[in-house]
Amino acid sequence: MQWLQKEGDKVNNCKICRDCNFCSFCKGHERIDDLQCGGYFIIQDPKRFCFGIDAVCLSNFAVIKKGERVLDLGTGTGIIPILLCAKTDGLHFTGLEIQPESVDMARRSVEMNNLSGRIQIDEGDLKEAVVLYGAAVFDVVTVNPPYMNSGGGVLNENSAKAIARHEVKCTLADVVKISARLLKTGGRLYMVHRPHRLVDVICTLREAKLEPKTIQFVQSTPEHAPSLIMIEAIDCGNPMVKIFPTQILQ
Repeated sequence: MQWLQKEGDKVNNCKICRDCNFCSFCKGHERIDDLQCGGYFIIQDPKRFCFGIDAVCLSNFAVIKKGERVLDLGTGTGIIPILLCAKTDGLHFTGLEIQPESVDMARRSVEMNNLSGRIQIDEGDLKEAVVLYGAAVFDVVTVNPPYMNSGGGVLNENSAKAIARHEVKCTLADVVKISARLLKTGGRLYMVHRPHRLVDVICTLREAKLEPKTIQFVQSTPEHAPSLIMIEAIDCGNPMVKIFPTQILQ
């Protein structure tokens, strides 16, 4: 993914600024990344937490049907709703994020891409999501949660990177329980996580009556062990899980 670094009032090596006016959306310490998908771009701050391949893999794994309403929990700078807009016929995407700086960037990215009619970015704690939206209102929930549980070596619990990577503001149980309450009967949760937490994820899903239905491992090369796992779980689904072929990134 190509990126355009803004300094002052100009974007270095930007060949489209004179036509697109993207600079008006970007602050001096931020950059604009070309997602190379649907003609969309995203604003990010290199000093904060930027999206990685896990978000891209999740957007490819999630199945969003025409007319469905989707909630992305902990949306960060809005990468998953933007990619899902490009790849699916979902009716509407809502992103919920607790960090105001990320919310601001996500909202500007949505406006920059002319997606305000399909994407809504809200600021708030995912643990209060049922209060914000009501119960059983979404067809799909997507989430790229913090991977590291307590004791994972958090140095600064208020930093953007710590909040994104460690269970500082929410736990796996919080994410799963809230997702179960937000989903309609038969609704689907799509989650990306780390393989070393697989047992935790499956047990937590079943406790919330979200039945794992599809699992896919992701590894960087054939020689490396899987670094990511993607899971589809269905609200009140019947027990039976399919294992997709492992995705090799290179």
